Amino acid sequence: MPEGDTVYRAARLLDRTLSGHVLERTDFRVPQHATADLSGSTVVRSLSRGKHILTRIDGDQGAWTLHTHLKMEGAWRVHRPGEPWKRPAHQARVVLTTDDRVAVGFTLGIVELLPTAEEDSVVGHLGPDLLGPDWDEEEALRRLRVEPERPVGEALLDQRNLAGIGNMYMAELCFVSGVDPRDPVASVGNLVRLVRRGKQMLELNKERAVQSTTGDLRERERMWVYRRDKSPCRRCRTPIAVAMTGPAGRERAAYWCPSCQPAAPTA
Repeated sequence: MPEGDTVYRAARLLDRTLSGHVLERTDFRVPQHATADLSGSTVVRSLSRGKHILTRIDGDQGAWTLHTHLKMEGAWRVHRPGEPWKRPAHQARVVLTTDDRVAVGFTLGIVELLPTAEEDSVVGHLGPDLLGPDWDEEEALRRLRVEPERPVGEALLDQRNLAGIGNMYMAELCFVSGVDPRDPVASVGNLVRLVRRGKQMLELNKERAVQSTTGDLRERERMWVYRRDKSPCRRCRTPIAVAMTGPAGRERAAYWCPSCQPAAPTA
């Protein structure tokens, strides 16, 4: 699933492309909104909220928000009118057309139209956004500490605690912090530093399309441990471990170095 920085860039693309422009045509290719037509309305703004994108649209029909989520395979792409799309047309879920641009949302996991005044119903549960203007470090720490025995990897992935960290950043953040992702939150010696490093990682990567936590942008050199279970640790050459962790039915792969990230002692 795309990380918060990827979603931030997608929202920024839509904002730069559509905001202030009148929609000449709208096409919502999902059953619940197939008959919706917001043509003639003006796009006010697009912004990210964790892994969600909110596109606010205002017109004679009122103030509406298009809520989209990329899930696993979704993407927003922008084209010139008449330009061939970069992905197959049958994957398109939303098409927003202005005088000089066509924004297409492909394979979106969520497509909802709701009154702008009701945005809180879809994103109000989220914790502080690591890339948002509402970032509140103390609130994020408070939420993480509510369940001290919860594995820190699970806690970081829970968007209700802090919004924007996905499986890749969870693995990389735990590695650079020397924390086994399966250890309880209470065992993390410096939770403040871990959270600050998480914000730093996303801030650094939100400006580039190629994500890296090592500082090296070459293929296979960009990550410390994520998806490197067939490779040795960059620091100590110990084989990287991988295991499925998390609640039943929602397990995620966790990657770590058993040497650089020793498990916390049990009582």
